[in-house]
Amino acid sequence: THESKVMLIACALAVGAAVAIAGSIAFLGLLVPHYVRLLMGFDNRVVLPASALCGGVMLLLVALFSDLLPYASLPVSMVTASLGGPLLLYALLKGQFK
Repeated sequence: THESKVMLIACALAVGAAVAIAGSIAFLGLLVPHYVRLLMGFDNRVVLPASALCGGVMLLLVALFSDLLPYASLPVSMVTASLGGPLLLYALLKGQFK
């Protein structure tokens, strides 16, 4: 419907503004808790510490991945954006077509 398309666009713009202001590492803070909640359920006693742990592990993996090239090191923000962008689109579109 029209309202859901408008909400999808508004949500994408809000996330874009938040990342532009706070930085790309905060992008993980927007995505990781939603995926943790999908995997572990809705009990906040479990989701909150698991989100913190998974966010730290995700950031560590992104930092390690950014240093994998033998002759150059990619910026962490570039790796975060290239991984987080498709994940955000998937989450938005998956919620849209349910």
